[in-house]
Amino acid sequence: MSELSTKEITYLPGVGPKKAEVLKSELKIQSYEDLLYHFPYKYVDRSRTYKIREISSTSSHIQLQGKVIALNTVGSGKSQRLVARFADETGVIELVWFKYIKQIKSGLDAHAEYIIFGKPSIFNRTYNIVHPEMEKVDANKPAIASGLQAFYNTTEKMKKGYLNSKAIQKMQQNIFRSFQGAISETLPSYIIQQYKLMLLDQALRIVHFPPDSQSLQQAQFRLKFEELFYIQLNILKLKKQRNQNIQGHIFSTVGDYFNHFFYNNLPFELTGAQKRVIREIRHDIGSGRQMNRLLQGDVGSGKTMVALMVMLIALDNSFQACLMAPTEILATQHFESILGLLKGMDLNVKLLTGSSKKRERAQIHAELKSGELQILIGTHALLEDIVEFKNLGMVIIDEQHRFGVAQRAKLWKKNHIPPHILVMTATPIPRTLAMTVYGDLDVSVIDELPPGRKPIETRHYFHNRRNNLNHFIKAEIEKGRQVYVVYPLIEESEKLDFKNLAEGLEYMRSAFPVYKTTMVHGKMKPAEKDAAMQEFASGEAQILVSTTVIEVGVNVPNASVMIIESAERFGLSQLHQLRGRVGRGAEQSFCILMTGYKLGEDTKKRMNIMVDSNDGFEIAEADMKLRGPGDLEGTQQSGLPFELKIANLTRDSQLLHHARNVANTILDNDPILEKPENQVLNKQLTKLARQKMNWSLIS
Repeated sequence: MSELSTKEITYLPGVGPKKAEVLKSELKIQSYEDLLYHFPYKYVDRSRTYKIREISSTSSHIQLQGKVIALNTVGSGKSQRLVARFADETGVIELVWFKYIKQIKSGLDAHAEYIIFGKPSIFNRTYNIVHPEMEKVDANKPAIASGLQAFYNTTEKMKKGYLNSKAIQKMQQNIFRSFQGAISETLPSYIIQQYKLMLLDQALRIVHFPPDSQSLQQAQFRLKFEELFYIQLNILKLKKQRNQNIQGHIFSTVGDYFNHFFYNNLPFELTGAQKRVIREIRHDIGSGRQMNRLLQGDVGSGKTMVALMVMLIALDNSFQACLMAPTEILATQHFESILGLLKGMDLNVKLLTGSSKKRERAQIHAELKSGELQILIGTHALLEDIVEFKNLGMVIIDEQHRFGVAQRAKLWKKNHIPPHILVMTATPIPRTLAMTVYGDLDVSVIDELPPGRKPIETRHYFHNRRNNLNHFIKAEIEKGRQVYVVYPLIEESEKLDFKNLAEGLEYMRSAFPVYKTTMVHGKMKPAEKDAAMQEFASGEAQILVSTTVIEVGVNVPNASVMIIESAERFGLSQLHQLRGRVGRGAEQSFCILMTGYKLGEDTKKRMNIMVDSNDGFEIAEADMKLRGPGDLEGTQQSGLPFELKIANLTRDSQLLHHARNVANTILDNDPILEKPENQVLNKQLTKLARQKMNWSLIS
């Protein structure tokens, strides 16, 4: 394959410097190989030519053969269009162009026969095809499009530079014409034989020019398998290397701190799932290897309690511990709840955030270095080089996806032997995504909620039920409960966001004049925000109007109603996170999703899933099916650590499991891939590392 990766796309017949520049800027295509791996997004069957009389309102893309019998320019200026009447022996259809009118007009041959291809629609009771593909029938030249025709993703800028799907198809054809010989194989022959895979050369030719759907499926299977296999091989090889080579601190003792907390301070008995997870972690930290574990649990499942108990084990073994959260609000909340839980225990716990005062910082830095400070809780401020520990043994990272992999790497360097790392996610991650993004971490799952928690009842109301909602709110407040009202951020305009929120506050105050309503939003100063939150947390205010700043970590057990305004603007995992702010006390809690009437299909599905399910794992899977893996909350901020060109984590989950098993089997027999038959695997991994995957070592 190296011969194609070194050939610059500029020199491919039909490209040249201008088009090459557009391909590079729009699709990152620089070589022949890059273009070959720009796969079609769909295929249309062109094995059949229809007659005009066969067209119906349900026809999708169709192919016709006939002649242009009339040509007129209609309208003027921007609304000008070119209309041709196209006929075969059974009828007439209109062809319409809104762009490139001059070129098309001068290029049409009145005497020639054409094959046209496009999607028919009806305008003024007449069938037409807008911007059809046209090809002159030439008896001496075989038509390029027979069987299934590939369609490629393009951008507006590409279309302006005459790089539409058809042009890309011709360029793919030119690669195969100009490249003599077979494309060299990227998988060992024993894998190809054992799993009956198509050869790479054949798969690439067929995926761009499929003769039929059966061979297309085989070609796609081969290419998808290879893509997922190398991702898994890379992750699993690094994981095995780390387990063998990277020492970890041995925590051999469970001592006074842990035991005192367990017998005197634990507010409720641990669930079976919490106990199981603590056992898994204890196994890791006693093994002499560095722990890298992902802790998954639903909203309110008690992850923080597990994190605290694990930090106490570090203290029992004379190590320091730190907990890193993505926002100041969340870090402060962890700090306050942990201080509350440790009441009566003589421990030095401090908070370090971007807004910590200079004097506080100096004291924290000094106590960290001397070892006096035992637990440090904070934000990104913990990553600064000036933050030096005497003996850091345990790092807890909350809300993993808000931290880039590069940032996690900095924490490794805070001790000569890397500390143990426990990563906690706020909402569950679908299994296939966890296997790829966090495939190098061991996974623990807390899959039961603390006893006595009632499932939250979720309802979906349209705006016309506002009065019913107000009666409901009043009844809940009269029972002594409190209410959240959340408004979405409409990113285009801060002014608009504030206006929505201010109007919401005004409305709630006029609808409930007897009760106190307070407001929190992202642009408030930390002190103002804390004062408003305190008002609500203490019960002084009954209603809190807010933007999504309350999405994570806020804990007011008495708040039992969550109203989400314009719920259609939120993704599933965000809705589930917001809902998790209630249901923290023993009372029945409610989540009300308010929307307008006009909802798209996906939005209706989201609302129904929320009403039907309280299970974060189920919701995460549904969210991934609706939105695709790259857009999931969190993964988008950091991006997937690789770009999938043909596989899809939702649709190809079985193939992903298969690819992971194959990779595991190979590494069990040859952990560093040194056997001669595995040299091609090493070569491919090196190439992939150069492209994108180098960060996945650190987790």
